[in-house]
Amino acid sequence: MVHQDQITFDTTGHGDMHDLTDKIARIVGASGVKTGVAQVFSVGSTSAVSVVEFEPGLARDVPETLDRLIPPSREYGHEQAWHDGNGHSHLQATLLGPSLAVPITDGQLVLGTWQQVFHLECDVRSRNRTVVVTVIGE
Repeated sequence: MVHQDQITFDTTGHGDMHDLTDKIARIVGASGVKTGVAQVFSVGSTSAVSVVEFEPGLARDVPETLDRLIPPSREYGHEQAWHDGNGHSHLQATLLGPSLAVPITDGQLVLGTWQQVFHLECDVRSRNRTVVVTVIGE
């Protein structure tokens, strides 16, 4: 069985994080799948999805750490080509990745107590984002 749905939302720009766990869980519940996987994919080259303990400290730490690892700069090749100020955004999104697979058991996402699925906006401006959730299983 395969079921697919989308989550759409607006972001406020660079570093904005959204907890998607409950919305993904509702999609899984509506799918009827009891055992399988939820494939979560962020549409766009300057956004990412992953898991973290979604609390205010880490919601601040994740984007700040990425900015230290891949800081905003006009020196990136992307900046030389496009001059749009988001070369670091593409690189940060690439580091985290656009997709995530979460196992499903007994119709529930298999996540640890302190694990939530989040979306991170890496772009320098607000965006309307779409995350596609594909549930596969039986």
